[in-house]
Amino acid sequence: MPPETDTGQERTIPATPRRREEARRRGQVAKSREVNSALMLMASLAALGLLGPRLLQALGDTFGLMMATPMDAGLTGGEAPALLLFLMERFFVILAPFLIVMVIVALLVNVLQVGFLISGEAIQPKFERVNPLEGLKRLFSKRSLMELLKSLLKIGVVGYVCFYTIKQAVPELATLADRGISDIFHYLSEVGFRVGLRAGLVLLVIAVIDYAFQRYEYEQSIKMTVQEFKQEMRDVEGDPMIRARVRSIQREMARRRMMEQLPEAEVVVTNPTEYAVALKYDSATMSAPTVVAKGQRLIAKKIRQIAEEHGIPIVEDAPLARALFRQVEVGQVIPETVYRAVAEILAYVYRLNQSRKRLAASSA
Repeated sequence: MPPETDTGQERTIPATPRRREEARRRGQVAKSREVNSALMLMASLAALGLLGPRLLQALGDTFGLMMATPMDAGLTGGEAPALLLFLMERFFVILAPFLIVMVIVALLVNVLQVGFLISGEAIQPKFERVNPLEGLKRLFSKRSLMELLKSLLKIGVVGYVCFYTIKQAVPELATLADRGISDIFHYLSEVGFRVGLRAGLVLLVIAVIDYAFQRYEYEQSIKMTVQEFKQEMRDVEGDPMIRARVRSIQREMARRRMMEQLPEAEVVVTNPTEYAVALKYDSATMSAPTVVAKGQRLIAKKIRQIAEEHGIPIVEDAPLARALFRQVEVGQVIPETVYRAVAEILAYVYRLNQSRKRLAASSA
């Protein structure tokens, strides 16, 4: 069952990108500590396998140097700290490659899980973290119970794998009494590596399962209620009433500009009453006729009125008017499919204009 909010509303809507970004900024990400543990263990085994012989050789040389130094000869007040500092530096130099590998692996594991993330909000002091009542709630919460069961399962399975691996090696341990120290150490190292490898593989399987569970819990935790989703839409896009008002104003402004350009039209094609489309064409500047105004019903009536006031010819062609209204926006040129029909109308308009000019000249 999806988690509920304090208002009783269920979180059923998947998180939006904005919600995910806010959760990430707060440091709320899908992350499994088991993945860190498993990969760190496997990386340490790999590093020991590669660097182990050199580390052992360097440590052996250092211990040999310590044993060769006469401790009963007495050291002055300045020699003892110098010797201690020398040994600390030597141990650090010996272990530095191994430590560097561990640090790099730890960083890579975190980056692979959550990417590059630095969240100051996640480390800010919060009262609920030190509140005893909140602490008791977290202690007996569903998440705490799951963590307890996971820890018990991990201890049980890993413990059994380690026990079984050591049990297999017990018969051969009895024969080590007749071998040299180096052989004993080599065999014990081999058994230890085997135990660590099997434990690491088990932890890796547990880590994959745990990461899938953490991912599922994360997705559930950032789901939104209907009210939260609506509020986010208002925050991002504004109030619906305000948006509707803005769109209405924009349509009115576009309609006003369209009506201002209408007197420049050459002809108005009508349905006759349903649609009206005004066309403009200048062969010197245009590649094809352009729609300067169009409308339906009341707007179509207004277009016809303005056309009559300015003496713009009105031609009735229902199929062409419908095609132009549906296919062409204001300011766009007409498609090639209607070139012929529009050309015939423009030719008719030009002949009509010429007749009007001749009549005007003869009457003058």
